[in-house]
Amino acid sequence: MGGANSHVSPRGKLRLFVQLLLGFIAGAIYPLAFAPFHFWPLTFASVAALFWLLSRAQVWMPLIAWVFGLGKYAVGVSWIYVSIHEYGGASPLLAGFMVAVFVAFMALFCLPIGWFLGNLKASNHNISNSALAMGFVATWVLMEWMLTWFLTGFPWLFAGYSMLGTPLQGYAPVIGTLGVSLVVVTMTVAAMLSVDQTQSSKIRLGMAGGVLALAGLGVSFDAQVWTKVTGRYEAALVQGNIDQTIKWDADQRLNNVRKHMQLSEEHWDADVLIWPEFALTLYGQDAVAVTDLLNRRGEASQTNVVVGMPDVHWQDQERYQVFNSAQGFGQASGKFAKHHLVPFGDYVPLQNYLRGLIGFFDLPMSNASRGARQQTNIMLTLSGQDQIIEVASGICYEIAYGDFLRRQAETSGLLLTISNDTWFGGSIGPHQHMQIAQMRALENGRWLLRATNNGASGIVNPRGEITAELPQFEANVLRGEFEVMKGRTPYSKLGDIPALFLLTVLLVVTVTRSRRTNFSQETKP
Repeated sequence: MGGANSHVSPRGKLRLFVQLLLGFIAGAIYPLAFAPFHFWPLTFASVAALFWLLSRAQVWMPLIAWVFGLGKYAVGVSWIYVSIHEYGGASPLLAGFMVAVFVAFMALFCLPIGWFLGNLKASNHNISNSALAMGFVATWVLMEWMLTWFLTGFPWLFAGYSMLGTPLQGYAPVIGTLGVSLVVVTMTVAAMLSVDQTQSSKIRLGMAGGVLALAGLGVSFDAQVWTKVTGRYEAALVQGNIDQTIKWDADQRLNNVRKHMQLSEEHWDADVLIWPEFALTLYGQDAVAVTDLLNRRGEASQTNVVVGMPDVHWQDQERYQVFNSAQGFGQASGKFAKHHLVPFGDYVPLQNYLRGLIGFFDLPMSNASRGARQQTNIMLTLSGQDQIIEVASGICYEIAYGDFLRRQAETSGLLLTISNDTWFGGSIGPHQHMQIAQMRALENGRWLLRATNNGASGIVNPRGEITAELPQFEANVLRGEFEVMKGRTPYSKLGDIPALFLLTVLLVVTVTRSRRTNFSQETKP
């Protein structure tokens, strides 16, 4: 079953140690393929190293895969430490421990890869590397798909994201990021099989041809234009750079509003003016006074104003719900409430037991309610061409949920995300976040406006390219043009269905082929 062996020789222990060390290193280099490093060939190298280790191991395969996950997340989500220590009030030791627990848990998602391949080997000792390769591709993609929904999900560090800016990004508007991951892992194992001397020359030639065909198809897709322009407009994205430690202080909330108003003063002539996530932190009549002012200014200058702010819904005189929302004022209308909440950021699991233990469990707005899965989009009135359009919104972390934004974008002409990456300081987290947002633009063939508190605020075109961007940690306004698009990409229409269909086919073929080979061996005279 690919499990543990209680009687391991010293030589075997040394070999296991080397396998685990190599697995950890392979996982640790994997995040270097993503922003801000962009060493994308390391995606192929890391995936190849894991497959090589698993295809040669006889036992402990789930452990090898889990250790790969340890390396992957220890480096790839190290930015969580900043929010826990610097803004959550945890000591370095406690913050390090909490991050280690999170990393160890997230690494469990890699474990089924080793478990599945271990079971294939246990049930068929003569299983071919090509069968193992199919199983590896299928379980890798299954792992990423599970990360989009299991326990609310954590869809981060998908192999497909690292292909942004390469010819393989052409697959994104066709089969989405999950599909790009499938292509990447398939090309990796096919390239390895093409030089595997245990395979027949026919198989090796076929694998090499498959790699070239997949690369060529990616280039072909990348040249396709799936959507067309219906209008060109101007946006002003306000980056307030408000210190997170004072953002929610009662005596600072009006000062924060004044800063955003001052930054906005010269930009009321823009078609769209956007304030980032929780730019407005007022409640009650104070919030109404500010939003009334924004309404009047927006209507007078014919500007669409979108603001990140709390939205309070009273259920009775004592009970209420608070939503993390984006709301339209002036020429804009409607609001959107964040659906995908961040555990310990937007809400605290097991809060009856955890609240009060350390400051991290009592962060501001850590008791938010979940917005509906299906919501009406914010509407913009672009008076220059009398065009009323829908804007598909994703607040902060939920931009990572590709299928969620795809459904919001079905009738929209523009994508919008507001965020507050201040929680992660100067770490790699905000750069990864921007890369994910770029992929959403590419998948849907839409321009994307990204307004954040301290960067990176940017404007992204339908090819996933940043056309304008503000530096981090600078209070400023990003002024730039964007286009409203019409038409839908194949991914916009079908979502992850093609990738999941191919995943299912691979699993079925792998299991069937393994059983058939094993049966023929058992029935030989």
